[in-house]
Amino acid sequence: MALIAPRVTAGLPAEDARNLARSLQDSNDITVFVDGTVHRLPDEARDAVVDLLARLSRGETVTVSSVEEMLTTSQAAELAGISHTYLRNMTDRGEIPVEYRGTHRRIRQAAIMAWLETQKKKQAEEASDGNMATEK
Repeated sequence: MALIAPRVTAGLPAEDARNLARSLQDSNDITVFVDGTVHRLPDEARDAVVDLLARLSRGETVTVSSVEEMLTTSQAAELAGISHTYLRNMTDRGEIPVEYRGTHRRIRQAAIMAWLETQKKKQAEEASDGNMATEK
């Protein structure tokens, strides 16, 4: 899964920055409208939007980017419910994509979740095939 490229936005012109700072001064209440519809953001998202706006109000250049959690092989193995050695062997065979940070392997959480989903589907198919064989 590719991440969206970071977006860099230059700081606001001084007058716009002052106006935004004034608006944010006594409130963290942010109303988001998307295509004319009001959306209430969860607290964490609201806090991120307020932080972004506060930085713009100070005239700062900001960068917005996505972050995908990278796991160590031990963390990934624990999440997948398999041994560290088995996971390492799977990365060696290319069954689970791996990235290196120096000599250390890092695995995207999304890759583990996708592998787990594949395992669930295989088990469901095997169970379905087993039920069909018993019915014959």
